[in-house]
Amino acid sequence: MSILLEQAQTAVRAAQQKAVEIGVRMNIAVVDAGANLTAFVRMDGAWLGSLDISIRKAKTARFFDMPTGELGKLSQPGGPLYHIEHSNGGLITFPGGLPIHDSNGRVIGAIGVSGSSVEDDHAVATAGVAAVRDVH
Repeated sequence: MSILLEQAQTAVRAAQQKAVEIGVRMNIAVVDAGANLTAFVRMDGAWLGSLDISIRKAKTARFFDMPTGELGKLSQPGGPLYHIEHSNGGLITFPGGLPIHDSNGRVIGAIGVSGSSVEDDHAVATAGVAAVRDVH
C-alpha cells in the first residue's frame, strides 16, 4: 500500500499551514512507499537550497522507515551507521524527515521539510504526518 495523492496533498497543506503559523518559509515534499515524489510545495521565499534537502529527507525517512533525526544519531562518528549519509545518492540525517504510516502501522510514504531550523523542520513535518493520520 502506498500513500494516495489526496493524502500526500493533505500532508503538504497541513505542513504548510504549520509553517505559516510559526512564520517560516519551507520546502515540503511527500514521497510514496517507493520513495517517489508524490506532492511538493515550495513556499514563496523558501530557500532554493532547501528544495533538494526536503526531498532527500523524505526519501531518507522512507528508505529506513525512521525519522531522519534518529538516523542521524546512529550515524555520528563511532556510531554503527557512521557515513551512511553517503549511500543511496546522498541521505539527509538531521531532523525534518518522517515516515507516514497507515491506520495499520504500515509505512505508506514519508514527508521531508526544510527551510528553517531543524526544530522547525521537524515540527512542520510532524503536522503533515498528523494530518494524514487524522484522515484515516
